[in-house]
Amino acid sequence: MNARRFPGALALCCLLLAACSERYDYDILIRGGMVIDGTGAPPFAGDVGIRDGHIVLVGAAGDATARKVIDAAGLYVAPGFIDGHSHAADGLATPELSEARPLLAQGVTTVVVNPDGGGPVDLGRQRQELLAASIGVNVAQFIGQGSVRREVLGMADRAPSAEELAGMKELVRAGMEAGAVGLSTGLFYTPGGYASTEEVIELSKVAAEYGGVYHSHLRDEGDYTEGGVVGSVDELIRISREAGLPGIVTHVKAYRPGAWGKAKEIVEHLERARQEGLEIYADLYPYDACGGSIQGVLVPNWAEEGGREGFLRRLQDPKERARVRAGMQENIDRGVLPDRIFIRGHRADPSLEGKTLQQIADERGQAPVDAAMDIEAAGGASLVQFLMTEEDVQAFIRQSWTMTASDGGLVPMGEGVPHPRNYSTFPRRIRRYAVDLKLDDLASAIRSMTSLPASVLRIPERGELRPNRVADIVVFDLDRLRDNTDYDRPHQLAEGMVHVLVGGAFAMENGEFTGAKAGQVLGRAAAKPRGSAATGR
Repeated sequence: MNARRFPGALALCCLLLAACSERYDYDILIRGGMVIDGTGAPPFAGDVGIRDGHIVLVGAAGDATARKVIDAAGLYVAPGFIDGHSHAADGLATPELSEARPLLAQGVTTVVVNPDGGGPVDLGRQRQELLAASIGVNVAQFIGQGSVRREVLGMADRAPSAEELAGMKELVRAGMEAGAVGLSTGLFYTPGGYASTEEVIELSKVAAEYGGVYHSHLRDEGDYTEGGVVGSVDELIRISREAGLPGIVTHVKAYRPGAWGKAKEIVEHLERARQEGLEIYADLYPYDACGGSIQGVLVPNWAEEGGREGFLRRLQDPKERARVRAGMQENIDRGVLPDRIFIRGHRADPSLEGKTLQQIADERGQAPVDAAMDIEAAGGASLVQFLMTEEDVQAFIRQSWTMTASDGGLVPMGEGVPHPRNYSTFPRRIRRYAVDLKLDDLASAIRSMTSLPASVLRIPERGELRPNRVADIVVFDLDRLRDNTDYDRPHQLAEGMVHVLVGGAFAMENGEFTGAKAGQVLGRAAAKPRGSAATGR
């Protein structure tokens, strides 16, 4: 058509196209489901309307129309789940895992990466690598204190100079400028654990300037040190108080027999801090077994100064080897039970996977400590450790300030014998603890993985079903929702998710993966004032 010869034709076509597009009230309309809005409020029957990737209606849609209508009768509709402690970054950056199917099958639409003080220092580069891979879920980032310390001090076990401390603070500042939601620490690990409390406070003050949080794998989750786990909880409270930012005890636990039963005391200390007015929270994976490694669990921190090269040099020196052995044996004697820790990953010798340290030692005719030293010298191994109690796990789950988080990652299907939390954390939290054991109700369980982490971790525009929020949404069948994993068969996708939307795009539809990769790398939302929805049920 020649627009010059028919001057009104082009305008008429535009009007007709506009009229056609306006025939629909919504792009997607989820009709007739039981809506759990994420706040902890009881479910209600209703509809959810989506336009341009955002929620525009939660309520009754009446006779509204949509390009795509989802019949959610008999199903629950909730915000996409947020995993506030995830090791999925490396997997997401690889083509074979970037779709994130094990996460989507659980209903997870956002993960927060670089926990435990780890991850890269250059968050901008990590962002670029993730976006280049195209990712199936959203990602938010921590800046890791251990990585920052390694960048400036290497693996040195000493206090920083004033100049070095200033350099670390500038790296934290750069991470926060790049959009980090806060500072993560792994004070149980090296080199992060070489830092004093005062050093961590100084770095945390930088995160506080940007409205960030302090997220910590405690210095001691059991009874390694004189103060044990309770003393380490108090250290986190002090850091939160003196640095002026929210504190999160990540994967809160009472680890090893010497700490069993300490959940009550830990809860009391955290509650007192909250009554003082501090923003203190915890997250947890719903299992009585934790992960770890030979290095992290058995090797004393001093033996890791100088990194892996330093550790291997010590093993070659007879006097130093004897000292390392004594330190590792002390950790075994204090409750790292060889018959309750399983090798879950060992690239040098996959035949060890699934065996206990005690079994391996017996097969080799060795003491467990010597088997552990040989395994570590050969490249190390990751572990599953049955060193917690169900009673302590339940005590933490009952708290209104405890979020659900996996501490899991993305691994190729069939590789190793990983912890089931990689595949099952979120459906297990709902099915076992809310539905079967009734430690709380369904709405509260959903809150622990949606609005609570979104608010505490400053995740923008997520966590609730309400207008103007991004359409990260799950539609699930509660009767079919369950984890299919156990410790012998961990590579099993969860069941029960019918539809999963990320940014308004279907990542799962009618129980099938679509291949869509609509995930984004998110910046940090503005800090919320105290007294927000994050502080209560």
